[in-house]
Amino acid sequence: MSGALTAKPFVEDCLSKGFALAGVTPCAAPPRAELLRPWLAEGLAGSMEWMHRNVELRENPAGLLSGAASIICVADRYDPPELSGGQIAAYAKGRDYHRVMKRRLHRLCDGWQKQYPQASFRACVDSAPIMERAHAEAAGLGRIGKHTLLIEQGIGSWLLLGEVLTTLEIAPTPSSEDDPCGTCTRCIDACPTDAIRPWEVDARRCIAALTIECREVIPADFHEGIGSWLFGCDVCQQVCPHNQPKERSKDLQIDSDYRPRLDALRLHEVLMWSADDRLERLQGTPMMRATLDMWRRNACIAAAEHGGDVELQQLIERIAESDDEPRMVREAARSTRIRLSGA
Repeated sequence: MSGALTAKPFVEDCLSKGFALAGVTPCAAPPRAELLRPWLAEGLAGSMEWMHRNVELRENPAGLLSGAASIICVADRYDPPELSGGQIAAYAKGRDYHRVMKRRLHRLCDGWQKQYPQASFRACVDSAPIMERAHAEAAGLGRIGKHTLLIEQGIGSWLLLGEVLTTLEIAPTPSSEDDPCGTCTRCIDACPTDAIRPWEVDARRCIAALTIECREVIPADFHEGIGSWLFGCDVCQQVCPHNQPKERSKDLQIDSDYRPRLDALRLHEVLMWSADDRLERLQGTPMMRATLDMWRRNACIAAAEHGGDVELQQLIERIAESDDEPRMVREAARSTRIRLSGA
């Protein structure tokens, strides 16, 4: 790439907009692209049927922008949770990162467009079929760990990723060959539903996928493992040694939009929600991804962690006996009733 533009000014522009990390990689098939089809063929995407669409673009994103030559990869860091766990994954407690990141990426694209009027740019934040972690790894933002999340040593894995595809030919930034995990298996050992194999996650078992993506009955076998999680799961990140506080991670800028707007939700409240209630509480956050029925289903499952709450037990009983409830909610309530009875 002897005639390529240097990456430094593009990286500096990204950092000036508050991104924690930035790098550049060619717009081509990323490392690990060959693992996608076997993973899909094994059924490990679970209920995420959309993963089976546009497989060719996921393997090679050049078709996402005519003439694309480079991908500028960025990462934001968000607030890690208290290590005691919680009902909502940490990334979802603030404003919707899709909008927060895309707003800044569009500003970057506007500036670059003025500098390079003949070039084209496309901003992506989990909104296009692209293997963002693999491209971020190739761009030098970190390495993918055994839990399949990107780890930047010294910062950890509390990261949100975005990309800008461009027709500009930009020299790539160096990537690391360091294995961030070594012999460590803490994420695998800690996963409550045994969803993780080294560098592979079974979405059929993953709490995050079950609570956010599954739009049907969640098998009762997973209810105990789901525990009190209402939306997502942070367990594999909480136990990761790279996520223990370090000087670099302490000093890293975190966009104020990611500061938690709520830490938890009362199960009684969620179980009684109307569609308007859900909208009022969750609008502007990633938690809108789950439908009202999914939220109430998840709350029924979580209710088993509060066996001493008589009012909650009575509410679960009413839901379990009601033929007017959606099947996914009713079945979850019935499973919780059995667990609370000790049968």
